[in-house]
Amino acid sequence: MRCMNTPPPAPSSLHPPRRSAWSRLCRICALGWLLAAWALQQGVSAAPSAPGTAQTFGPLISAQALATQPTQVRIIDLRDDAAAANVAHIPGALPAPYADWRGPSSNPGQLLPLPRFTALVRRLGLNAETPVVLVASGDDPSDFGAPARVYWTLKWLGLKHLAILNGGMTAWQAAALPLTRQPTPAPTPSAFTPQLDDALLATQPEVAHDLGHPSTLLLDARPKAFYLGREKAPAASRPGTLPGALDFDNLLWFEPGSGALPAVSTLQRIAAQLPQQPGAVQTVSFCNTGHWAATNWFVLSEVLHRPHVALYPGSMVDWSRADAPMAHVPTRWQQLWQQLEQTWQAL
Repeated sequence: MRCMNTPPPAPSSLHPPRRSAWSRLCRICALGWLLAAWALQQGVSAAPSAPGTAQTFGPLISAQALATQPTQVRIIDLRDDAAAANVAHIPGALPAPYADWRGPSSNPGQLLPLPRFTALVRRLGLNAETPVVLVASGDDPSDFGAPARVYWTLKWLGLKHLAILNGGMTAWQAAALPLTRQPTPAPTPSAFTPQLDDALLATQPEVAHDLGHPSTLLLDARPKAFYLGREKAPAASRPGTLPGALDFDNLLWFEPGSGALPAVSTLQRIAAQLPQQPGAVQTVSFCNTGHWAATNWFVLSEVLHRPHVALYPGSMVDWSRADAPMAHVPTRWQQLWQQLEQTWQAL
């Protein structure tokens, strides 16, 4: 409130001079440029681009979207019978059964020697820049681990443009998309040379080094019974888990009975249930043989873009056979009783 004795302000202070039309136009143009720059930034990060572009290719692709991809996309069929005669497949798909990417029966998650991986990638005509779509049967959540593990393998080897057909052949057939029984002609072999991304890989010595370190979350992707040592993989020497590990069953990402991952918003909501380890800055995903763990790795690293997520390929089969320290290992009597229960249930 102004004092009554104070003289009124000069007219110029009550009504500042109006800006010229040119000044207003400049301000409007500047605001327009700022809005345009903001919109462009949003479009680059969120809006879909043309099919097959680097920004939008992968990590998941729907059956309908795959049907519109250009012929330069290489489709890899990972089903067990993909190489068998007269098997219906997506036109243009090349057979490379999941077993071709796996280790021996004594340690299925063990990485193949690098020359064998290199030969396999070259035979499929792939190089670092080839867009690749991985296809499995899509029957159930466990099946998703096959394309997730091969995706991880190819990314570790240095391939840059990878995607998984969400729902696999089940989704493709449900969309009534074309199939063929004609074998796909073999491509011209590539001259691919691996460029390993070891930030994706957790080796046994590295896991042993990280035991007890609060900066590393060891995330067990198996069902609870495996985590608690009530069940074990056939090739594992002992039941149990890594010391200090927390568990998050890979099945939790999926709707019941579905072999396809749900929407990103749903995955984000599910991820809120992940166990928390104060101080953890990196995550190591593991399971029995690096199969279920590949699903956890894929969702966290590739879909939700969480940093510093690695996969322990050999997982508990590799770890237990090394006679390394373990947690939740039952006594010999408990193990004997568990074996008797499993034998009885199998009768």
